[in-house]
Amino acid sequence: MTHQINIHNYSNHDQEFECHSGKDWIQKNVVVHAQSALSLPARDGSSGAIIAVHEGHEGEQVEFTKSGFGGNDFIDLSNIVGAGGNMIVQQEGKPETRKGDPRFMQDLNNAWHKTNQGTRDGLKNCVHLDNKGNVKRIDAIKDFPKLEAFVRSFANGMTYIGVGAWGGSPGNDHDNKQSSAGQGSRNLLVIYNDGDATPRTQPKNPPPKPGPGVKRLAVHGTVPSGDTPEDFVQLSINDPEVINREDGPEPAADAKPAENGAPAPAPAADIKSVLLHAQADPGPQIKLAAAQPSGTGITIINHHPHPQQFAFYNNYWNGNGTAGANFDHPAPVVTVPANGRQFVSLPASFKGRVQRGTLLPSTWVEFQLKASNDGAAHGDISLQQGCDGAAIIKATDGSGRQNGFSKDILTHAPEAAVQKKSNGVKALASTMGNWMGGPNQAAIKWEQEQVGQKKAYIVGGTGTDDVASKNGRFEVEFFAN
Repeated sequence: MTHQINIHNYSNHDQEFECHSGKDWIQKNVVVHAQSALSLPARDGSSGAIIAVHEGHEGEQVEFTKSGFGGNDFIDLSNIVGAGGNMIVQQEGKPETRKGDPRFMQDLNNAWHKTNQGTRDGLKNCVHLDNKGNVKRIDAIKDFPKLEAFVRSFANGMTYIGVGAWGGSPGNDHDNKQSSAGQGSRNLLVIYNDGDATPRTQPKNPPPKPGPGVKRLAVHGTVPSGDTPEDFVQLSINDPEVINREDGPEPAADAKPAENGAPAPAPAADIKSVLLHAQADPGPQIKLAAAQPSGTGITIINHHPHPQQFAFYNNYWNGNGTAGANFDHPAPVVTVPANGRQFVSLPASFKGRVQRGTLLPSTWVEFQLKASNDGAAHGDISLQQGCDGAAIIKATDGSGRQNGFSKDILTHAPEAAVQKKSNGVKALASTMGNWMGGPNQAAIKWEQEQVGQKKAYIVGGTGTDDVASKNGRFEVEFFAN
């Protein structure tokens, strides 16, 4: 079933939003005109984010999963990556589901002017002022611990401020509560404003529903000052107000064959922080096979002197050249003995990855077990979401095909390229960016020097050799650092 996400811009200026959703609109930038509205479709089961853009910087964002666990919507308002305006989200007709501080920027300014000069000096690199000395924008809270503490002084419990429970970290309880479920699956209401973003009385004529063949609608109207939209005009999302980021992240993952049928790496659009907070239904039961492999699957070889966990992530969905990368529901997670091996039987439909443990940054071994074009398994190594050690993927059909690397590139890596996992384990940062930060240029340079694009995806979605295995099975070797 498809519902609508109705975005209302109460402000007196046009406002740009990044819109991400794996099933309906991938990496679309849209402009909602002043005192106008826009409607986007969102199918049940889809996840995404709607991010306000200020002076080219990401700010406040709505994160959603439609009809998630228990058939309920999961929505929140996050300021993890910054702020420059006020925004709220709720299920339409259910004000009790509202998330976000409708006067965030006003509360921020009040706190800024009341705090001492020492605090302001400590925040000067991440708080941006206008020519009157008022705060016009803040940078990503996640990158500045002092900024997080400052924002918690006035907005704690009203918006996502920290990362929340994720990757083994318990997070902040006030943030965790932002992920509470809605009531079933409904249309969502998003309000943006420079002033108070509290929803006003409902318009007499709501945004029209998409007609036959119209997948996305941008709705614009003239609104009297202080009132709500009453006269809506239908406009296609492909009109000039909608910016299609063709030069954005590479198409996704594990579903798109590259030059030789290999799956391409996942895009940042599928890695937005909405997936941090989503709750998933239990996945399929996948049995661990006996010593002799049969059928489709992966043999994990652990070259580590201690037992290691390895997590398999099946994509949420696969489309024509796109995929919904899975970040919160590994199935299965297996433990392989020290210097041991384990065959994991997987369905032929599996398209995804395996990695060490469940935390990022990590080396991804991406694969699909039965490609639609040739029926073979295809795989590669990707360092785009980080590197926590070397890996090699090998065909088991007797062809001798393999790719990857065994060299330790962590021990002597430059500090600027390093980003530790939440459990303290050393890794190289993402080369494409995610909710933890943008692309790490030092990691890109180091990996290009030490590994090269031919052996692993570092940047972009081409140039890495595909490994094909006609029998639907691979051996994957993970090396100790």
